Amino acid sequence: MDALVVGGGVVGLSAAYSLADRDVNVTLVEKGSLGNASTARSAGGIRSQFSTRVNVELSLASKEVWNAFEERFGVDIGLRKNGYLFLARSEETAERFRENVEMQRELGAGSELLTPEEATDHCPGLDPDPFVAATYNPDDGIADPNLAVQGYAEAARERGVEIRTKTAVTDLHREGDRVVGADVRAVGAGEEGSERLEVDCVVNAAGAWAATIGEMAGVDLPIAPRRRQIAVVDPTPPVPESVPLTIDLETGSYFRPERDGVALVGGHFEADDDPDQDPDAYDEGMDVEWAARAVENAAEYAEYFGLDTRIQRGWAGLYAVTPDHHPIVEETIPGLVTVAGFSGHGFQHAPASGRIAADLAVDGETDLLDVSPLAGDRFERGDTLTERSVA
Repeated sequence: MDALVVGGGVVGLSAAYSLADRDVNVTLVEKGSLGNASTARSAGGIRSQFSTRVNVELSLASKEVWNAFEERFGVDIGLRKNGYLFLARSEETAERFRENVEMQRELGAGSELLTPEEATDHCPGLDPDPFVAATYNPDDGIADPNLAVQGYAEAARERGVEIRTKTAVTDLHREGDRVVGADVRAVGAGEEGSERLEVDCVVNAAGAWAATIGEMAGVDLPIAPRRRQIAVVDPTPPVPESVPLTIDLETGSYFRPERDGVALVGGHFEADDDPDQDPDAYDEGMDVEWAARAVENAAEYAEYFGLDTRIQRGWAGLYAVTPDHHPIVEETIPGLVTVAGFSGHGFQHAPASGRIAADLAVDGETDLLDVSPLAGDRFERGDTLTERSVA
């Protein structure tokens, strides 16, 4: 079997590795460099605290890989299990927290419901007064996305995957309903540089470009590139490295410690001002006004941020967003497997998602978990999901 994986981020590399592990002849193409798009610009979070069963199941299946990554791939990804701490300001959100924790624990996650005062045991600089409840999972944490890319890429190459960077897909070919091939071309080459690849399956792991790849096969994928930002700041006092990634869910503000005393601060605060972006031509820099607001928002509930906090630098990346903030994971049409639209959760769900993509490509189904809720036609059927734990 011959397969083409489109996209050299961590999801595509996981899919390529999983396909090769099943003795598939795999070519992976990436129009830039490996992991240079959304993967490199992620906050590196790994968590089980989601509000839908399928997202929790993706997390738990992926954690099995993340927890053993160094042993399995020979690369230390800097996994730090500081936990995730979610904060609720209203009784309505607190009630959802209770339901979420019950569901998460039923599936095997070690999540806990806390009072705001108990939350300060994990985040000593937290002001508990604005909040009515919190949730915490000590098994959640962060890792280095770039190191994960290196680990997957090296393992994929060792299994015979041909990885072509600076190579773009320019068209997909169908015979009837089935995708049977693709045209690829080195970036910057003319029409004469185009090459036709005959394959049994194309895996669309193109992230922010996934809808464009779908269009080449005559498929409409509701996946929109949306810009998100992160600021690196010098907090005063420093955030202890043991503090969890802390999210004020109702305002969208979050922060987490980095090493050497700095912290990452983020959040999306303009829900009504979230236009689609051109993934080939968007502003990758940080807006200073946004960074100032992000610090101000964090200062409202954490003592680490205030007038003395210095903004060092920052960046913007793209979330590949679906209308219900869940990915599309399916064989969309024969010969085209879609694994995209993770809405900011692609890094942490990459191990399970890549394995599932390989299963769908080879067997047409997967036994890892039930991915039927992630079928793309859910939007037409009106059977969408609701993920409320989005930062």
